[in-house]
Amino acid sequence: MSSLEINSSSFSQEMKLPLSPPLVEGSALEPLGCVRKDMNEIEEKSKDIIKFTAEKLSIDEVSQLVVSPLCGAVSLFVGTTRNNFEGKKVISLEYEAYLPMAENEIRKICSDIRQKWPVKHIAVFHRLGLVPVSEASIIIAVSSAHRTSSLEAVSYAIDTLKAKVPIWKKEMYEESSSSWKRNKECFWTASD
Repeated sequence: MSSLEINSSSFSQEMKLPLSPPLVEGSALEPLGCVRKDMNEIEEKSKDIIKFTAEKLSIDEVSQLVVSPLCGAVSLFVGTTRNNFEGKKVISLEYEAYLPMAENEIRKICSDIRQKWPVKHIAVFHRLGLVPVSEASIIIAVSSAHRTSSLEAVSYAIDTLKAKVPIWKKEMYEESSSSWKRNKECFWTASD
């Protein structure tokens, strides 16, 4: 219970609040079946989750895959189809990938990330086939104890993916034309 004391001579106020009661094992305030463990005793295996799909991507689903009680940060990159390119109206994108090589390259990116930053889980989901305007074509999620690691890892992941992973994008325009887009960031086009 709290009490409020008013000293009428100086008109100052003092608020007294009780301290939170300590948690006692087996008390009503402690979750049932919960036994306190030292943080060093908690182990959770790190995960790299890679998926290529023709289905619509879910930001919630991908972000939940990397959530961990050991982490205070989940960082995301979501790449979406925009409605224009160089003055042309884009109605959708179409993606193709050489899957064995694409999956292998993304695994290498995950390994590189783990060497550079202390991250827990990594998820990379890429859409294949037609992706309408405003829908996600790629979602990258990374969890870490602190935000700097996951933010830097996500940025590295998308930049490296665009430079090294064999995924091709075709823009579909309103006037019934289309164009396969050369990825200017891709290492094998740098010498052109």
